[in-house]
Amino acid sequence: MTGASGLIAQHWLSMFGKEYEVTGLTRNVDSAKSHSVEPITWIESLDRYPNFDDFDVVLNLAGESLAAKRWSDTQKQEIRQSRWALTKILVSKIKASQRPPSVFISGSAVGIYGDHRSVVIDELSQPSGESFGQELCAQWESIALQAQEFTRVVLLRTGIVLSTKGGALAQMLPPFKFGMGGVMGNGEHYMPWIHIDDMARAIEFLLTKNLSGPVNVTSPEPMTNREFTQALASTLHRPAFFPMPALALRLLFGEMSQLLTLSQRVVPQRLSQEGFEFQYPSLSSAFQQLLNEAW
Repeated sequence: MTGASGLIAQHWLSMFGKEYEVTGLTRNVDSAKSHSVEPITWIESLDRYPNFDDFDVVLNLAGESLAAKRWSDTQKQEIRQSRWALTKILVSKIKASQRPPSVFISGSAVGIYGDHRSVVIDELSQPSGESFGQELCAQWESIALQAQEFTRVVLLRTGIVLSTKGGALAQMLPPFKFGMGGVMGNGEHYMPWIHIDDMARAIEFLLTKNLSGPVNVTSPEPMTNREFTQALASTLHRPAFFPMPALALRLLFGEMSQLLTLSQRVVPQRLSQEGFEFQYPSLSSAFQQLLNEAW
């Protein structure tokens, strides 16, 4: 598991880690050991493995945070290489295996679709326009798919993962808790989201189902930013009167502001067809569980 000390990986480990013998790749073993929810074997390099004959599954969740810094040319390259270079190494070791893993689940994101306004997006939808997110995910997926002659490859096209322990929701909570939240832009753009429990459960589901290729890992009920804002404020019993105009977002975040304003009405068509059942299909149920637990 790459990105094993990250938010999604640690949550998956807390729910399913006891069922597996997990080896986790991390930049800092000591830090990972001190923060990990489950005891696993930690490594800082893949150099010890000429191939992946010893592994049944490769789960690739690594990548520099998209929202960590403004998207300078240097930061964009860091974001690219944190995904592309590592995925190339994983693919090369799968190809070198006499007994390759049965499945390679590799991260991606709904950013590959671009802006579709109110049009419903499933896994057959084609990209719209041009953006850094599209370039990033398209190449990331292309590299991962080079392993498909050797193993089953699943591409996790993930939306906003809701958790109070990290990610977008954790950053939104302080201003919303103090009644200073509000819509972004005109508030009409769709936000694909998923509760972190359902995110972990979807990964586990995909480990056993014979699915390959892109899979949208998002709730079946994408909401507009205005609906998202109202639901969050209502759950917290706070007003949300402080909008953030699109121009202000661009001034604050530069090109990275597209993460906050692209409209992507993504649905998990393939998960639904395979019978995956969401524990938190609606935003109200997701917020009730997350925020009641947190506050």
